[in-house]
Amino acid sequence: MNRIAVVTGASAGVGRATAVEFARHGWRVALLARGVDGLEGARRDVEAAGGKAMAIPTDVADHAQVEAAAERIEREWGPIDVWVNDAMATIFCEFLDIAPEDFRRATEVTYLGTVYGTLAALKRMKPRNRGAIIQVGSALAYRSIPLQSAYCGAKSAIRGFTDSLRSELIHDRCDVGLTMVQLSAFNTPQFDWGRTCMPNQPKPLGKIFQPEVAARGIYWAAQHRRRELWLGWPAAQAILGTRLIPGLLDRYLARAAYGGQQSDKPVSPDRRDNLYQPVPGDHGAHGRFDDQAIPDSAQLHLVTHRWLTLAAGLPILALGLLAARGSARGSKKRASRLLKR
Repeated sequence: MNRIAVVTGASAGVGRATAVEFARHGWRVALLARGVDGLEGARRDVEAAGGKAMAIPTDVADHAQVEAAAERIEREWGPIDVWVNDAMATIFCEFLDIAPEDFRRATEVTYLGTVYGTLAALKRMKPRNRGAIIQVGSALAYRSIPLQSAYCGAKSAIRGFTDSLRSELIHDRCDVGLTMVQLSAFNTPQFDWGRTCMPNQPKPLGKIFQPEVAARGIYWAAQHRRRELWLGWPAAQAILGTRLIPGLLDRYLARAAYGGQQSDKPVSPDRRDNLYQPVPGDHGAHGRFDDQAIPDSAQLHLVTHRWLTLAAGLPILALGLLAARGSARGSKKRASRLLKR
């Protein structure tokens, strides 16, 4: 029997690329999202990649809808093996300019959507003592940036929630895997439909990767027991940097992240966002940055092949030690000759 994966936020972006990645490996994939057009497009992509799809229109901010989706998947297909929480909503705006109801909605989709998805999955996986839950996070769960306070707050909350739950699973000796994948910036449609009050069109900050890179990392995380997976050098740099020089990064981002998150094109007056309702149409996995996005990540290869990386590094380390040893012997001989003079 084919294995079963559930992907939330599957109609576009990283979620859609992830659904296709599972399908490429022969999985059946349940697709959860609000937009019917995008879900239908994702269903076609999954089937074209060799998988079987079940598209279920779902607002993850509604616990009842998430629970109903999980119940239907197991009733029609059987036990869920992997649940990927990817659904998110963001607002590009200074905090004081965000309406309280908008902040609440972004938090409910991004944070509570992950909580509800985890709850639905774990209720079914824990009695079986198997399965894996993948939280699609962000470097912004560690290193917040201006103009995205709602999103950064929600991703940080997901990290705190996940760490707490992980300790509970360890206490209960539960063998359900729980991994958080911290992403860099990716070329997805969120920059075209996230709510914004900036004058110019939003864009990713820093280096941009194609969503298929994230999908490969997420799929790998579903097969391996890793506490966290940092995906892309920018994510690793941001996470480590905020541990070492948080104050310096605060000031740097205050200068660089306003212009860095805006293109030179003004926001269209008829621009639609997806905060409360999906934007009609099938928007695919990619955004408008194909000419800038990188299709691979050396960092992902290194972190998913740690033993190979270590093995490759050992000869270099050995040569370095030998060189240092030779240098030390040379220094001792020179010192001995000087003492004899």
